[in-house]
Amino acid sequence: MSPTFRSLHNPNYRLYAGGNLVSNVGTWMQRVAQDWLVLLLTANSAAAIGITTGLQFLPILLLSPFAGVIADRIPKRRLLQLTNVGMAAPALVLGLLAVTGTVQVWHVYVLAFVLGAASAFDAPARQSFVSEMVDPDDLSNAVGLNSAGFNVARIVGPAVAGLSIALLGGGVVATGWVILANGLTYAAPILALARLDGSRLHSPALVARGPGQVVAGISYVRSRPDLLLILAVVFSAGTFGLNFQMTSALMATEVFDKGPTEYGLLGTFMAFGSLAGSLLAAGRVRVRHRLVVGAALVFGVLEIVSGLAPSYLTFALLCPVLGLAALTMMTGANTFMQMNTDAGMRGRVMALYLMVFMGGTPLGAPIIGWVGEVFGARWTLIAGGAMTVAGVLVASAVYLRTGHHHVVVWEGRRARAAARSQDFAPVSSGR
Repeated sequence: MSPTFRSLHNPNYRLYAGGNLVSNVGTWMQRVAQDWLVLLLTANSAAAIGITTGLQFLPILLLSPFAGVIADRIPKRRLLQLTNVGMAAPALVLGLLAVTGTVQVWHVYVLAFVLGAASAFDAPARQSFVSEMVDPDDLSNAVGLNSAGFNVARIVGPAVAGLSIALLGGGVVATGWVILANGLTYAAPILALARLDGSRLHSPALVARGPGQVVAGISYVRSRPDLLLILAVVFSAGTFGLNFQMTSALMATEVFDKGPTEYGLLGTFMAFGSLAGSLLAAGRVRVRHRLVVGAALVFGVLEIVSGLAPSYLTFALLCPVLGLAALTMMTGANTFMQMNTDAGMRGRVMALYLMVFMGGTPLGAPIIGWVGEVFGARWTLIAGGAMTVAGVLVASAVYLRTGHHHVVVWEGRRARAAARSQDFAPVSSGR
């Protein structure tokens, strides 16, 4: 087997990745179907789609710190089974409401929030569980393969959803069947988790109940300049640079005078570049913070260049390169945070990482949107890229001035892990 796919030699990871791939395809199917359903119920209201998306992501901002504590307190395998049930339930309810023709837009809003709440507890557990399944040397590979699976689903899921909705008549009932299908796909990760060999999991000792655990997680990150650097980088890029859906839509329609087909192709091109970035990340053994910083700077510069693209073709050709740079930064940041965090803190650290990474979007999107309205569509990319570069440079300068600019490599991580071996207690399959 190719070194790029070496984590698949691990039977636990192979089961887990297969279940996640099925579920991710369903998730992308529901994203398309849910948006189409909202448009049908509100006479094409873009604001209603924005409200739905906001309600689905709001729980991540509100609950992530507490979700991280739960991820460190409860066996992640059991927690992930519960969160998958929690995500399946609102999908099945919404699908049934749509199929029976009784759905109303407020149903979508409420169920999107419920789905987001379950996702808020799922994300830190899912991110940190990877390190319990694979050996330390394979962690970067496993994170890259997870991202590759997500991007394969990102290509397949919307296509399957669009075709299915069209074949079923294109109405509310058609979207309901697609959403129901997503609800059923959650059975795949639930069954995969049940079949894992618990004796092969490298699970840390669970954190005991007690006050101040959220604060302890924040204090831990504050004491680590290397982790703060990564958080600052992903905040800068996530807040100002990663607004592809809005910026590419504006470029396609306002600058290049193209229709929905050409706009859709831009997303496909971006996804292929993201997939390539994921596979490259899977072949990487070690991750240094300089990789994350470098990829973020390249991404910001490429975004500025994209804003200056003279034609639709040039812009389309830049999209996969942008996707590759963005995924290199994101997979590198994810891997670095996991590889260089104490096992007992990993759930809380990954929860803070996700909150910082995704939490900047509600702040940055209106700013970039205002820039587009006042200065034109090209400036959404130029300004977004420039602010990404500026944020990364400032964060790097502050990090260097702290005097803690040592390079944290994987060999050092292994040595520290050996010194902390008492923190690890493999769990049985019945735990």
